[in-house]
Amino acid sequence: MKNWIKCLASAILLFPLFPGESHGQAEPVLTQYMFNMQPINPAYAGMWEKIGFSTLVRKQWAGINRSPLTQVFSFHSPTNNEKVGVGLNVTNDHYGLENKLGVFGDYAYEVAITPQARLRLGLKFGFLNYKNPLTLYQLYPDGKYDEAYAEDVDLKFLPNFGIGGFLYEEHYYIGLSIPKMLRNDLKANINNYNIEAQIQTVYLTAGYVFRFIQFNYLIFKPTMMITYNRGLPIQYDIGVNFMLREKLWLGLMNRSGNAISFVSQWIMDNNLRLGFAMDLTYNEIFPYQYGTYEVTLGFDMDFFGRSYIREKFF
Repeated sequence: MKNWIKCLASAILLFPLFPGESHGQAEPVLTQYMFNMQPINPAYAGMWEKIGFSTLVRKQWAGINRSPLTQVFSFHSPTNNEKVGVGLNVTNDHYGLENKLGVFGDYAYEVAITPQARLRLGLKFGFLNYKNPLTLYQLYPDGKYDEAYAEDVDLKFLPNFGIGGFLYEEHYYIGLSIPKMLRNDLKANINNYNIEAQIQTVYLTAGYVFRFIQFNYLIFKPTMMITYNRGLPIQYDIGVNFMLREKLWLGLMNRSGNAISFVSQWIMDNNLRLGFAMDLTYNEIFPYQYGTYEVTLGFDMDFFGRSYIREKFF
């Protein structure tokens, strides 16, 4: 079983090395997803036996007016039942004048596959508020308003749900999830504007932790994420991460769509973590922006006082 899992994980990690195309993003892209996969996979919630809070702020294409800004707050916790975890995710996403506010709860249940391997199954449920003041958009370069957009879009409640699975041992993980199963659009709400407010995105994630025996304080962790939206080309992130003296993560990532990312996280103590990431885009947009920046802050509390706490390497 263990050898089969290693072969599968290796194949998944090598798959994104083959060339491919990439188009514009459909959902917010988070560079530091490998430190908190709960926003994209409900099965991740509560797996680390601690109550935890995590915040993320991402500014994309700094220097471009009204470029995407994403803010994420996550909460996760185990329960009295050691097989069950719960969580909450609040995402506030701005792009131009468009604003999406999502609030989703998570429920995860863990099943033992072998004495070492665990499979977590998760359910995500919640809603999205969508607002786009079309009447405020001005045409370039004369600054006139477009008469075709004569009505604003303001949807207070778009319900949705998602599913996910997360297979892991001490040294590896493989995750598969669809955080939004319903395809909500705006056709029935306004005649002059038609866009999908929520789409079905499939996430496949994997990673492996290598410990170097001769270097007691060095850990090597390759990671990857494949993203698929129906009708769009497959996108991927593939990265390499090193942990130094169990205090500092440093990594590099190659992202389809012509971007290279630098990733870091400083573990201040057993409970507090501070992360920073920077994306450098080297396509046609490169001369007009100053990079993409992402800051995270996480805090964990050992509220349940359990005797066995797994090391958090992913």
